[in-house]
Amino acid sequence: MTATALPLTRRRLARTTLLTAGLALALLVAALLAAGVGAYRIPLGDLLASVTHRLGLGGHPLDRVPESVLWNVRFPRVVLALLVGGSLGCAGALMQGVFGNPLAEPGVIGVSSGGAVGAVACIVLGLDALGSWTVTVFAFGTGLLTVFAVYAMSRSGGRTEVVTLVLTGVAVNAFCGALIGLFLFTADSAAISQVTFWQLGSLAQATWGKVLAILPFALLGLAVAPFHARKLDLLALGERPARHLGVDVERMRLVLITVVALLTAAAVSVSGIIGFVGLVVPHLLRMLAGPGHRFLLPGSALAGALVLVLGDLAARTLAQPAELPLGVLTALIGSPFFFWLLRRTRTKQGGWA
Repeated sequence: MTATALPLTRRRLARTTLLTAGLALALLVAALLAAGVGAYRIPLGDLLASVTHRLGLGGHPLDRVPESVLWNVRFPRVVLALLVGGSLGCAGALMQGVFGNPLAEPGVIGVSSGGAVGAVACIVLGLDALGSWTVTVFAFGTGLLTVFAVYAMSRSGGRTEVVTLVLTGVAVNAFCGALIGLFLFTADSAAISQVTFWQLGSLAQATWGKVLAILPFALLGLAVAPFHARKLDLLALGERPARHLGVDVERMRLVLITVVALLTAAAVSVSGIIGFVGLVVPHLLRMLAGPGHRFLLPGSALAGALVLVLGDLAARTLAQPAELPLGVLTALIGSPFFFWLLRRTRTKQGGWA
């Protein structure tokens, strides 16, 4: 490494360290704000007193109503937003690394539409074999099955080409959309209303049970992803150079697509379809700190969690006592913002390709 490269590396490390610390601090502040603000406002002092009391570090319990609101309504919702946002952000960064395209996002491989088919089928057919868990479990299972079907159909000669994978995902997404349309065609008005609400995305039904349902899958995916950061950096050089440098590209692609499927299916199963988090967040961080995945993967998880905590806070407070659908809010903000990022990138490159 040259003398000129050393200061550059140190500056980049300092920048990513500062960004990580800033994101972590902002996430903590946002989580505390989201837990205290709402139709029933809980002052920060009371919130901290209740938390420290539960942890056995002093403090004191609150009255029955604020204590119940805080621990049975607010905290499950905040924790679920952290898990869903972190999962979608990290999954987006992985997809963009695996596909070598900053415009890729988890829905490309069919996990969101596959999960939607399972959820819609449960709602329209009135399935309730697992009680309140039925929609969550079916959405998670069909999301995973769809991804593995896309991967299996795109393989040829023991290899999977990125273009084939994308085109197969597009076809499967269209097929899943047609299935959803058929289910809606046979549904009654109550089921249609429930399906529409689910597809718009929301954390309104957050419970500790749903948190525990996706916690193992989210933690597993978020823990595995950083171990592939160096391989993704090598893959950015191209498949052939990556293979020459010792990367088993096909195996890595299978592992990371599985991780993306776990993260996204877990998120979709409890929140419905929430778009643009996995697309915009990694793209923005790449602009701020460069393409290195050692920062990009955990940074996208932190930033995705931050975006969803703040988005959910806005969704339930902007139109009180009504609640805006979270997926609609993220799309309304994310789509023009992403278009601005796209225009900015193309302008810097000298025009549209």
